[in-house]
Amino acid sequence: MHSPSVCADELLKLDNQLCFAVYSASLAMTRLYKPVLEKLQLTYPQYLVMLALWEQDGPTVSALGERLSLDSGTLTPLLKRLEANGYVARVRDVADERRVHITLTSDGRKLKTRAANVPECLMAAAQCSVPELVSLTQQIQTLRDRIRKAA
Repeated sequence: MHSPSVCADELLKLDNQLCFAVYSASLAMTRLYKPVLEKLQLTYPQYLVMLALWEQDGPTVSALGERLSLDSGTLTPLLKRLEANGYVARVRDVADERRVHITLTSDGRKLKTRAANVPECLMAAAQCSVPELVSLTQQIQTLRDRIRKAA
């Protein structure tokens, strides 16, 4: 059995930190996607917005922010750039002008076809089978949900 100081030393090593593994994997993914997304005139956060909108067009800004875990201060500039690029439109709710819906434009819908190869670059780089990637994704989502609940 290890002494408490050895255990603490091991626990505090950077390479033993799950948070660092997740963080550095996220950075590596963002770097991997960057050249692919540049061809689509998208940043990684903008790509996430588009993925959410391709799943469900027309959410309110607040619902979209909740779906992406982004606050309005982060989301609003992303949406303005996507609107300037012609991919989305911000539409005020007729029943409640305080609510703004985000809708895909024709170009935004067409972009989905052009983006179809983006996930393939991760699959190729990860050298994982589809079932492995599905399993990893589910494990990370479970971890995320547990951490959110604890926080």
